[in-house]
Amino acid sequence: MSPTETAASAIAPKDATSTEDRIGMPGAPAFIPHLRARFPVAPRSIWKDVPDSDWTKWQWQQRNRVTSLDVLDKILPIPAAERQAFEEVTAQFHMGITPYYASLIDPDDPRCPIRQQSVPSAAELRVLDTDLADPLAEERDMPVPGLTHRYPDRVLFYVTHNCPVYCRHCTRKRKVADPSRSALKKQLDDGIAYIESHREVRDVVISGGDPLSLSDDRLDDILGRLRAIEHVEIIRLGTRNPVTLPQRITDDLVKMLARHQPVFVNTHFNHPRECTAEAYEATRRLADAGCPIGNQMVLLRGVNDDPATVKALNHKLLMMRVRPYYIYQCDLAKGIGHFRTKVSKGIEILKCLRGHTSGLAVPYFVVDAPNGGGKIPLLHDYVVAHEDNHLTLCNYAGKTYCYEEPEE
Repeated sequence: MSPTETAASAIAPKDATSTEDRIGMPGAPAFIPHLRARFPVAPRSIWKDVPDSDWTKWQWQQRNRVTSLDVLDKILPIPAAERQAFEEVTAQFHMGITPYYASLIDPDDPRCPIRQQSVPSAAELRVLDTDLADPLAEERDMPVPGLTHRYPDRVLFYVTHNCPVYCRHCTRKRKVADPSRSALKKQLDDGIAYIESHREVRDVVISGGDPLSLSDDRLDDILGRLRAIEHVEIIRLGTRNPVTLPQRITDDLVKMLARHQPVFVNTHFNHPRECTAEAYEATRRLADAGCPIGNQMVLLRGVNDDPATVKALNHKLLMMRVRPYYIYQCDLAKGIGHFRTKVSKGIEILKCLRGHTSGLAVPYFVVDAPNGGGKIPLLHDYVVAHEDNHLTLCNYAGKTYCYEEPEE
């Protein structure tokens, strides 16, 4: 077994079954045998007796989200300190975890990467002096409510503030899960009118919250109105549903998306444990419908801040037809300082990937600069010396090579 496969198997869910030929979705095709062990079926935890007819419905998953300490108690032990802080933490940022995603938590591991991403922690009450309510200044660059126009040819369009799981590292904690900030019809109309009146906008990123929290019909209407604008070339959907609610990726949804191509999907896998059979099926449906899929991992302390984990994740993603696109340095949002690593950690991970695995598995590492500076890529410096036309370069193995540039 290769080192990558060893790393991947070591961080797979301990109690996940891989004996099923299907993945718990009606009409799902059989898995290729050697893929079965790499993409285990979600173990279901306290929901083992829930029939497939409910478990596989995204509406059931939404209705039965874990939102209270009483239900959380049945899934995993809660330390006294976390229990005492629970109400104060969730008053600031609600808890919501789909049964599917909650079932991936290892109850015996207090540092379980799924737990850290989804279960409220007393650490969220620590707000640092450097923390910002709106770390990327998205509200400042809003010409109309619900639409950020920062880059010359593209806009970020917020269509909902709901998500199936409220990630504890969310950069938009200020408004996600807040019903008073929901996108009303007028806000959506004004956003589309702005896009229509600005011919420089060729790329629209639909975000939120999670846009797949909307019904198929409502999302179809938004996509149709955008696709009717002549200068809009590309539509992107930013969604974590393939990770936290893969049941949402239905045949009806992908048929609808296929009508509005080109539609790119950017999702947000952070750890190999999230690469389940259900997630594999969700990305298969999206890819088969013609949606290119990119992954935007957030670098999180204690979750994925080591090269072996990132390599195992990216190899699994490529098998799922998901291209590792970005590694984000964790933003300066309030109460998530315990997730942030040193920037040097991201550069170290990139260095450990480059040359040691396919370039397909090497994403960009970016800092989304505070106060609206935009995405700034950071790279390991492979240039050892540069004098006149002579460059000395260092490759991934640490060997140096001379390169002669052409004369002007």
